[in-house]
Amino acid sequence: MRLLNDEYYMNLALQLAGSAAGQTGINPVVGCVIVKEGRIVGMGAHLKRGEAHAEVHALNMAGSEAAGATAYVTLEPCSHFGKTPPCSDRLIREGVKRVVIAATDPNPLVAGSGIARLRASGIEVTEGVLEREANALNEAFNTFIVTRRPFVTVKSASTLDGKIAARTGDSKWITGEASRAYVHTLRHRHQAIMVGIGTVLADDPSLTTRLPVPGLHPIRVVVDSTLRLPHEAKLVRDGIAPTVVLTTEQAPAARRRELEARGVEIVDCGPGPAVDLDAAMARLGEREIGSLLVEGGGKLSGALLERRLAHKLVLFLAPKIIGGGALAPANFDFAGFGQMREAIRLERMQVETFGEDLCLTGYPKYAEPSE
Repeated sequence: MRLLNDEYYMNLALQLAGSAAGQTGINPVVGCVIVKEGRIVGMGAHLKRGEAHAEVHALNMAGSEAAGATAYVTLEPCSHFGKTPPCSDRLIREGVKRVVIAATDPNPLVAGSGIARLRASGIEVTEGVLEREANALNEAFNTFIVTRRPFVTVKSASTLDGKIAARTGDSKWITGEASRAYVHTLRHRHQAIMVGIGTVLADDPSLTTRLPVPGLHPIRVVVDSTLRLPHEAKLVRDGIAPTVVLTTEQAPAARRRELEARGVEIVDCGPGPAVDLDAAMARLGEREIGSLLVEGGGKLSGALLERRLAHKLVLFLAPKIIGGGALAPANFDFAGFGQMREAIRLERMQVETFGEDLCLTGYPKYAEPSE
């Protein structure tokens, strides 16, 4: 049982924030709990970009009881006019006595100014309560707001010997139903999903979110340097979610016009012959895509690691060994390193089980040339 303290109420605020993961676009997920004289009098979460923030929902619920209360907020209240008015001003106006904040806002438009405004008005402010947990919830926002590029999560499902398909190309199914359901949850929580054209040609995927309850469909992104995406592919004809194709300036003009006529957005990423993945991330950022789930084959996943563009890895391991040598594709296919000290290591590892499968989640640490 948790002790009744600041962490107790902040945990509740974090749960509220996490429940809206995936539905706020490039905005952060934020939760707020308002407590007065030992009672929770207001709760709220930010639910959609451009609409009321968590503090506003909680203050509306608290009403007159907000005066003299303590507000627990997972992210520093904003202090600027954006799509909504400043939350710090609303907290001041309602007479809140104390504000407990998990994490400061990395947005240059806020970055401590919200806290300064609260303190200048005489409100007591406590910072850093469950800060690590709050930053983990908003890892995509924290990356995008500073770099203007998406936070990239590479997902892979392989056998114990690192194979994502048999030597015949058969890959259904490596993992079990529980793992695949979690992948659909990941799709719901990301703004976009990326694959290479090889995956599209081999599997004709929908790249949609399919769960027992309604889920959000990500924007579908295909890396296709020569525009081989077929007109009859589900990504072109189903109309369920937008499809963006990342290509090069060398791509055939006729194919470009044909796909655009079918509603596909074509984006040039470098002169060619291959798609410049670094430029691709910049182009996606310009389209306000702040989180990207990559479900490609070994070449795309390997290229993202090789170029140090992956921020997070989600690796499913099925209790199977299939062999096949070089004929069976591996989960990360790139030139590799000459020394073990150069290997990409995973930090902050978490291990979960889904049915019989293991799921390893970690953050790559890229070795410096001098290491």
